[in-house]
Amino acid sequence: MKLSKLNHALKTAFIGASIVTASFALTACNSDSDSEPQALEMTILHINDHHSHLEEDSMDITLGADEYEVASGGFPRVVEAFKTLEGQTASGNVLKLHAGDAMTGTLYYTLFQGEADAAMMNEVCFDAFALGNHEFDSSDSGLKTFLDFLNPAENAKCPTTPVLAANVVPTEGTPLYPAGGKNMLSPYTIKEFNDEKVGIIGIDIKSKTQNSSSPLDSTQFLDELETAQKYIDELEADGINKIILLTHYQYANDLTLASNLDGVDVIVGGDSHSLLGDFDQYGLNSQGDYPTKVTDKSGNTVCVVQAWQYAQVVGELNVSFNADGQVENCSGTPHLLVESESSEVNALLANETNLRVTTANSEAQTTLNVYAADVEVLKLEKIAEASGDLCLERIPGQGRSNICTADDTKPHGGDIQQLVAQAFYEMDPRSDIAIQNAGGVRVDVPAGDITTDTAYTLLPFSNTLVELEMTGAQIKQVLEEATENAVKTVEPSTGAYPYAAGLRWDMDLTQTVGNRLSNLEYKARGSDTWVTFNESATYIVLTNDYIAGGKDGYATFAEITGDKYIDTFLDYAQSFSDYAKEQGTVSKLPYSEYSTQNFTDTEGNFYGTKAE
Repeated sequence: MKLSKLNHALKTAFIGASIVTASFALTACNSDSDSEPQALEMTILHINDHHSHLEEDSMDITLGADEYEVASGGFPRVVEAFKTLEGQTASGNVLKLHAGDAMTGTLYYTLFQGEADAAMMNEVCFDAFALGNHEFDSSDSGLKTFLDFLNPAENAKCPTTPVLAANVVPTEGTPLYPAGGKNMLSPYTIKEFNDEKVGIIGIDIKSKTQNSSSPLDSTQFLDELETAQKYIDELEADGINKIILLTHYQYANDLTLASNLDGVDVIVGGDSHSLLGDFDQYGLNSQGDYPTKVTDKSGNTVCVVQAWQYAQVVGELNVSFNADGQVENCSGTPHLLVESESSEVNALLANETNLRVTTANSEAQTTLNVYAADVEVLKLEKIAEASGDLCLERIPGQGRSNICTADDTKPHGGDIQQLVAQAFYEMDPRSDIAIQNAGGVRVDVPAGDITTDTAYTLLPFSNTLVELEMTGAQIKQVLEEATENAVKTVEPSTGAYPYAAGLRWDMDLTQTVGNRLSNLEYKARGSDTWVTFNESATYIVLTNDYIAGGKDGYATFAEITGDKYIDTFLDYAQSFSDYAKEQGTVSKLPYSEYSTQNFTDTEGNFYGTKAE
């Protein structure tokens, strides 16, 4: 099908007026080899969304009626799995791919700004890396810093790692495309196996990156579908009929993308942190098959995979292509990397599908230890104590917490999000109201010690606190905008859901856009009394500079400029740390202080305020 499409394109070109174009197409098709494409067996090893999680974690694995705590993941285990699996591949044709979001999430990024992530990735030597939305969290300049670490000018441990983002176009003269220099991003790369060429195209998620990260306004983000098809067609015109999309676009979007494209064979994805494969028996929730097989517009098989998150899983996908570039078969294993201190438990784990007993690679561990020493000194400092569990939640009742149930977060939402908003309010005596987006707060805080590591894992981004002078009507509008961004039917960003200190409301998600918040009440600093919120009055709103720029749906914030916008230059994680130190012991706020007082979900289920 692919070859006939190519032949048709060339024939059409000859029939048309542009003989030059047709000649170019023929030259490109035969530029490197006169041989026809052949069948190919290959293996793709892949990860995504490691988010600066370089150290091992732990988890409970269920085997039958028993549960075992095991060490899991960590980049030294990822390195070992890549090396071992590559060595065991029968065909010897191996691609090593990373589908984006390498950065932000732990103190390793806070301290080293991508250097530690790049060092660990260069223990694998990836054949391609696709940009994710979080690669732009520190704007284009922060991404350039990371890419310079990944592909240093001198003393490189690996061959150059192609950085792929076909639908991301930086402007010349900006960090990613220096004036007179080379664009650091490529739309695709081509790998050759036994004289067979395989094209790999990178796609980043457009709206989420623009609205939930901090790329320069001059950096263009193009439509994912149109861009993918454009470069598929370009590769096919060059005689390449085995094509992989390396996407940071979410699992559900990848399935839709595959069905609307013509010519793609494999999609290796990221962003949604989807665990694929049979893991339910181990107490983990899977979102689909590994691989998930769908068909493209021409009815040809497309194999879609993803490898969960946080350096926990290495995907192994085996693909058989026929000479026409069509997938004849694809199968594989998502390897969850685990290890127990008990040899008996390891023997049990080794017999389980999708569990891979893996010891950390010693060279990679040595590399990591250089960075870990600095991290350990900082992270061990105790700054406060939590008197009880502080649940993470975005939208009330959504169920994102690892230590609380969904019912625990109805109707008020996340305890820790609410406390963060309160902390910011307390640290800036000029502010009348503090507003924080739910997704900017990343983890539960269990009862016990709160350390520097807690604060910077909780608030891992490079944000500062800013003061915005706004009318009450503008505040109401921006809260409605954020709520719509959190619950919209197409690519919602649930992290946009708002939390506030000094302001509270009832939320009804069954209402139309602009009418979901009602009964707004305001409590002035130093007062114990809640009064009706005055939309005609003027207030000083404290928020983080990220959403203050209109990101994550908070569009009206971006209208506040000039002397009505003041950057305090207070680091937001440090501000929470200072608040926690000052308090000594932090606890859930009284329910009367939570911004969401009563909540009606999209199905019309009402959850009223809990008793004091």
